[in-house]
Amino acid sequence: MHPAPTLPLVIDELRTECDGIVCVELVAADGTDLPAWDPGAHIEVHLGNGLSRQYSICSDPADPGHYTIAVLLDPHSRGGSRYIHDTFAKGDHLSTSLPRNNFPFTDAPQYLFVAGVIGITPLIPMMVTAQRRHRPYRLVYAGRDRSRMAFSGLLSHDPSVQLLVSGEGSRLDVAGLLDDDTHAAAEIFACGPPRLLDELTDHCRRADRQRHLHIERFVGTAVDLDADKERAFEVELARSGAVVTVGADQSILDALLAQGIKAPNSCAEGVCGSCETTIVEGTVDHRDQILDDDEKEENEVMMICCSRATSDRLVLDL
Repeated sequence: MHPAPTLPLVIDELRTECDGIVCVELVAADGTDLPAWDPGAHIEVHLGNGLSRQYSICSDPADPGHYTIAVLLDPHSRGGSRYIHDTFAKGDHLSTSLPRNNFPFTDAPQYLFVAGVIGITPLIPMMVTAQRRHRPYRLVYAGRDRSRMAFSGLLSHDPSVQLLVSGEGSRLDVAGLLDDDTHAAAEIFACGPPRLLDELTDHCRRADRQRHLHIERFVGTAVDLDADKERAFEVELARSGAVVTVGADQSILDALLAQGIKAPNSCAEGVCGSCETTIVEGTVDHRDQILDDDEKEENEVMMICCSRATSDRLVLDL
């Protein structure tokens, strides 16, 4: 397998955006323009401690000079956000992936954006693009504490933005928001905590508006494997002919890594797309949060960190 291309970048600016969130501006190490990207894209940042983490690009897509990411310090950090907050400094060199987009922005006559906490990051470039295209939009941005809501100061000056701060007595009413007739024709883009996204999904399903809802999850919903409920199967690697047995308590990714077989990976939760692999033969129980229903039905690619086989053997393009 050929290694994925990387970008050599430099930290041009590092600033505290709000409590617990730091913004990192990245520029090309050689001073050239960076590869173009579309709203909703993210980059995978390769950290000095051997980990990789994905962060949405939240700068202007029309600006080729830099990428900006906003990193929330997770109190349960496994070494990603904590490393960035504790060690990153202006002038540091690092590498990232090329921009990748699992949350594409579609053209529409109007938009409704719904954000929860750090979920605001992929939506900002969408708002900028909607403004540039002269498309009406509304952003509803919910959080518990205004001091921990990234970009809330800037966004508070936009008349199309509604900040709902539960600590100040205002809460998001999903049903009321989606039942508002002024949003009936809007494409809905949402990112935030699982509870918010689940509520949006359930309400859109009941209202037959699911095709208009686009969500991005930062946390996977795949459950831990239960060996009593799962089954073992074989994976054949088409490029080498090697066959690996995946145990009932293993993911395909873990089984490959245990055999010393390298495979791209990062989140291990089915939300980043780093481990997307082409299916040559076999059928799959798709458990990721990236592929839509049509893509899962096509059975052409899978996320090997969380999805499993429904056939006795899978043949993968590895």
